Amino acid sequence: MTIKYTKNGLWIEKLKDSYRLGLSVKGQDDVGDIMYAELPDFESDSHLDKDENLLSVEGAKAVTEIVSPLKGTVKAVHKEVEDDTELLNSTDRTKNWIIELTEVEGYDSEALSDDPWFGEEKTQKD
Repeated sequence: MTIKYTKNGLWIEKLKDSYRLGLSVKGQDDVGDIMYAELPDFESDSHLDKDENLLSVEGAKAVTEIVSPLKGTVKAVHKEVEDDTELLNSTDRTKNWIIELTEVEGYDSEALSDDPWFGEEKTQKD
């Protein structure tokens, strides 16, 4: 099991024959406490393109659309996150996952990080 992180606040878990994506702690921090979530109408075996909208969320800090860093075929969608947004606020990957893909293209581990805060600007205090 390999976990990598994207700059836009997602984690990607490489499973046996698929990739599961979810909201990382950075993504949760960027948005704040999530109060509303909407997934596009993905059907099993439909196609997801890289940079296609993956999740629309409204949180305490921001309203945003999170786009997919991968291209692939939809295996499963965690639709429960729309009705129970606390799942997205959880740090448990078995609860806060969004989508699972197969036949993935564009997985570039060099463009990803082992750091869950990947992409966070570091500020230095003088």
